[in-house]
Amino acid sequence: MSLKHPKYAVNLSILFTELPLLERPAAARAAGFDAAEFWWPFAEAVPGDAEVDGFVSALADAGLALVGLNFYAGDMPGGQRGILSLPGRSAEFRDSVAVLAGIAERTGCRGFNALYGQRVGGVAAEEQDAIATENLVHAAAAVRPLGGTVLIESLTEGENGPYPLLTAADSAAVCDRVREADPRASPAVLFDAYHLANNGEDLHAVIETYADRIGHVQIADRPGRHQPGTGETDFPALFAKLAEHGYDGYVACEYKPDGPSADSFGWLPAEHRASGAGKG
Repeated sequence: MSLKHPKYAVNLSILFTELPLLERPAAARAAGFDAAEFWWPFAEAVPGDAEVDGFVSALADAGLALVGLNFYAGDMPGGQRGILSLPGRSAEFRDSVAVLAGIAERTGCRGFNALYGQRVGGVAAEEQDAIATENLVHAAAAVRPLGGTVLIESLTEGENGPYPLLTAADSAAVCDRVREADPRASPAVLFDAYHLANNGEDLHAVIETYADRIGHVQIADRPGRHQPGTGETDFPALFAKLAEHGYDGYVACEYKPDGPSADSFGWLPAEHRASGAGKG
């Protein structure tokens, strides 16, 4: 099967980690990419103005479009996977939403991944889900004037603590709850091929079922979460399926490189790395 390439972005929170964060945009541009995404790029929910300015400037100086950004998700290195459903963390999350909206206005970013948060012992799941719905409605309202979309992601079971969203149906159900609470909200499913396949999902069936609800795509091969070609996922067939069902958004390389980051793109010809981001 010949590969019809989608638009690619490179995730600079998991790739080029050999370099300080603010040097990664230039490295990605040197590798041929013109679009990037990041997890929350700061240690705190509300970074200082100088940190934000440095982040935005690093992207602009490299000529790199920001096409995806995570909401603040707590202590990711320490194992947290979101705070928006956690009791007592709503004010912190909403403060970070204001920062994210400011970055979006300056960069043109329009896709925002909201990690749901893990279950908390002694707290009813229904209580956490209610908190999450309120915070997601707030987040959706904050990015709506910018044309932004809140994305809901399922994660690999067993690798992310008691994270409750495991399947595409789980993510879609959260989107439904948010829309029911506020019909103006239009959250979308983040299709992460690695996480969904790890949890036993048939990726082609997921595309067929949720094609009109997929707002963003991320890829890594499995097992190992390395670059395409190191595992068992048939990416040409996957990209063909996405194209068949009308997906024309970005496919973000969100993998742990097997070797130096700059050497991990052998699967992707140089002429296909630039998406044309920012060109009329």
